[in-house]
Amino acid sequence: MSDARTASPTVAGLGRRIIGLAVDWAIATAISAGFLGNDPLATLGIFALMTWLMLSTLGATIGHVAAGLAVRRLDGGLPGPRRALIRTVLLCLVIPAVVWGADGRGLHDIAAGTVVTRVR
Repeated sequence: MSDARTASPTVAGLGRRIIGLAVDWAIATAISAGFLGNDPLATLGIFALMTWLMLSTLGATIGHVAAGLAVRRLDGGLPGPRRALIRTVLLCLVIPAVVWGADGRGLHDIAAGTVVTRVR
């Protein structure tokens, strides 16, 4: 039997992560188009706020849930506001999200101490 404190979490596949990101971006774009004239910075701001709030409280965005994913700390707990903020800011900078470490996690997840895992 494995100990949850020592078992390394399984990193979710890239395909599911891209689907989750696309769903979240589509929601942010729809909100921006409907209320803010589809301004690119407004879309990014909505995406960032939506991502940070949902990761801080639920450990998953709408896109993550749709793709069967969750964001967790390395010990399995919810990310919380600080880790979610670090991860969200770096995700919005794009480069950290497209550069991966040896374990398959993006640099934004490595910096935040989080991992995107498959939950279904």
